[in-house]
Amino acid sequence: MSELVTGEAVALELRPARLPSRALAVLLDLVVASVAYIIVTVALVTSTASLDEAAQFAVSLAAFVLVMVGGPIAVETLSHGRSLGKMAFGLRVVRDDGGPIRFRHALVRGGIGVIEILLTFGVVACVASLVSARGRRLGDVFAGTLVVRERIPVSPSGFLPPPPPWLAGRFSGLDLSAVPDGLWLAMRQYLARMQQLDPQVGGAMAERLAADLAARTGTPAPHGVPPAAYLAAVVQERQAREARRALTNGPGAAGGVTAPVVGAPGVYGAPGAYGPPGTYGSPGAYGAPGAYGPSPEQASAPVQMPSPPAVTAPPSAVVGESEPRGVPSPEAPRTGFAPPA
Repeated sequence: MSELVTGEAVALELRPARLPSRALAVLLDLVVASVAYIIVTVALVTSTASLDEAAQFAVSLAAFVLVMVGGPIAVETLSHGRSLGKMAFGLRVVRDDGGPIRFRHALVRGGIGVIEILLTFGVVACVASLVSARGRRLGDVFAGTLVVRERIPVSPSGFLPPPPPWLAGRFSGLDLSAVPDGLWLAMRQYLARMQQLDPQVGGAMAERLAADLAARTGTPAPHGVPPAAYLAAVVQERQAREARRALTNGPGAAGGVTAPVVGAPGVYGAPGAYGPPGTYGSPGAYGAPGAYGPSPEQASAPVQMPSPPAVTAPPSAVVGESEPRGVPSPEAPRTGFAPPA
């Protein structure tokens, strides 16, 4: 991993291309250029058969420079650093600051590439790439460019660690309609990467996310529940609601397709489905009963939701006890509707 700093002081993490992939990309480009040069040479020899040897040599030299040197320069300029070989192996030529290359960068790379690749059969380019910390050849050094990898393997992050079993179902009455999508995304990213974060940094991030979630829902985390466990339980509750909604309104309602049950073995929320004991979500990791204060009775108690304010009917809507039900008062305004018999 190579960290580059742009002009706006933004650090970029780029993966420099390794020598084998670069060599294969260059080899593919040379094969394509050689085939094109042979075709052009045959056409020129056929059309210039009446010229003398000096003229034919000049035409052949011009064709070599045009196809073997000018062709790669034009392709890298128009494609912003992606030749045919680089496209095949997922590589790209970028500037030192991570931006796309221009004609001058491609010109310097192509001109020096004639010496270190064509004339020396790639020996100089290989030695320079092995010596450089970022695998750059001489053309990259003088042009201020870098060959990076575009196809980066991404580890699967669709599954999140489950919350402690004693928190399952405790937030079934929580109102999640005011939580924005950006906060859900931040919570999922934190839960997926919390084991890779520094404990202090991860703890501060969990507290900040839990505070934002409590401000949106109006209900803070129960006493003694760690912020990370609170976030995991709320995310699990949202996924359970989405599964029930899909089962009710989706194709499964008519086709008989059942949605995955939260807590079943092998799905989200199953104990031990995401690692050995002692990892995130297992007893003793961050939320075992009694480890952070709540007793088993407190852990199994439902979360107290704020009760809505009482609605008081206006005095005009209250029917007196002495007045018979269904008979309007003489003082009451007539509305044109007769009460039921």
